[in-house]
Order: sequence, then structure tokens, then C-alpha cells
Amino acid sequence: MSSCLQTIQDYALRSIGIGERLLPREGFTLCEQFTLIGSGMIWNVYFGVMALSIGFFLATGLAVAKGAQSRWIRKPAEWFIFVFRGSPLFIQFFFAYFLFLSLKSSYPAFGAFTAAWLGALIVLFLNTAAYSGEIFYGALRSIPKGDIEAADAYGMTGWPRFKRIIWPTMLRLAWPAYTNEAIFLFHATTLVFFSGFPAWQQRGDALYYASYFADKTFNPFIPYPILAVYFILVTLIIVAVFALIGKRLNRHLPAERHLRTRFRPNLMR
Repeated sequence: MSSCLQTIQDYALRSIGIGERLLPREGFTLCEQFTLIGSGMIWNVYFGVMALSIGFFLATGLAVAKGAQSRWIRKPAEWFIFVFRGSPLFIQFFFAYFLFLSLKSSYPAFGAFTAAWLGALIVLFLNTAAYSGEIFYGALRSIPKGDIEAADAYGMTGWPRFKRIIWPTMLRLAWPAYTNEAIFLFHATTLVFFSGFPAWQQRGDALYYASYFADKTFNPFIPYPILAVYFILVTLIIVAVFALIGKRLNRHLPAERHLRTRFRPNLMR
């Protein structure tokens, strides 16, 4: 037990540069594998939380823009959503990395964009914004006309009507599907390992460490199930948090009309 505690102290924060710099080379224990893969999960959580937080606002803007009457506003939103939903995420990582790399040669300030913490985050943020924007747009079109007519009857127009009537109703209708998008995004953070964005000083995500142990021990049946357990725990946390938010969004409705959040695992997005 004492040796495991020492391992946790040495490697729990290694993925962010705190603790031992050298990875274990032999005699790998379960404690080392759980600790290091868990340390890598810090990056997966970082990618997921940041991409969702920023992408949420862009997705709202895309949904509103796609529903606009002006084609100069509507068409860019439609094409943005189409491009990022129509192309594989891995290809988006590939093109983004080489775009940032080419810009770096002419503009050194773009050097930070070739690192995973920023470059990969931008790709994830744009990707989830496109998917979430389509979800929000569908919810926007599903808002009962009676709600909008009631707002008009009270004299609400423009921003007050959107803030108090349209936006809350859109979120309430979209929330179950948006929860599934959040879960998928966290699972998609594992693709950062396969992208061109390098792991600086071996400070990679959870899949980086799981692959390291699988390569060193020639036994993938220990590190990869550990990785799966971590992602299952994260999924349960996401479902719980989003269920609480959904309950808050539906607090004004009778209990029988609440939209329940259900996790429906999909083979395809």
C-alpha cells in the first residue's frame, strides 16, 4: 500500500508536468497503470470541458444564424455546419495541424497552435459547435408557436424575447440530444492521440499512457480496460451533471412533462 501511495504521489500529475519526469521501464504494477492512465485523463477532461464550454456559445450563434432570413447570415452557418459534420474528425485534426505548421513557418506566433493543448482544442471546439449547432437549430424550429405569440402579445421583441422565451425553450428541447453530444465529444478526445499534434515531453492523454503500457508489456488487456473504466466514470458524471441542469431547465413544468435525459450509446454520431 505504501508503495502504491508513493506511485500516486510520483505520477498522479505527471501529464501536466508535476512529479517524476521518467516513465517506469519495467515491472509495471496495476497501481502504476491506473495512476498514469488516470493522470492522462486530466488532458481528456481539459479537452472535453473547454471544447464544450466554448462550443456551446458558438453553437447557439450558429443555430440562430442558420434560422435567419438573410442568406448572407444563413449560408455561412449552413456551410460551416455541413463541412464539420460532413468530414471525419481525424481528417480535421490532420488538416488543422498542417495548416498551423505552415503558418508557423511564416508567423512564429502560430507555434503554440501546433501543440495539442491549443491546436487540438480548436478542432474539437469547432467540431462540437457544428454538431451542437444543428441540434440547437432543430430545437429552435420545434419551439411551439404559441410561446412566441404569447411573447409578442406581451410586447417582447428582439433580445428580450430571445433571452426570456426562445433561448430557454430551445435549450430545454435540445438538452437530451446535447447530453449525448457531450458524451460523444469526451470519447472523441481520444483521437488527439492519433492526430498530428505531438505530446510534449511525454505529457500525453489517457490513451497515450494506455498505449505505452500495452506496447511495453505486449498485453493490451490490462491498460485498455482501465482506460475504458475511466471513460465510463466520466460518462456517468456527465449524465449526472447534465441531468441536474436539465431538471433546472424544466423546473417550471409539471413533473409528467419533464424531458428526461437518456443516454443512448450510438455506434455512429
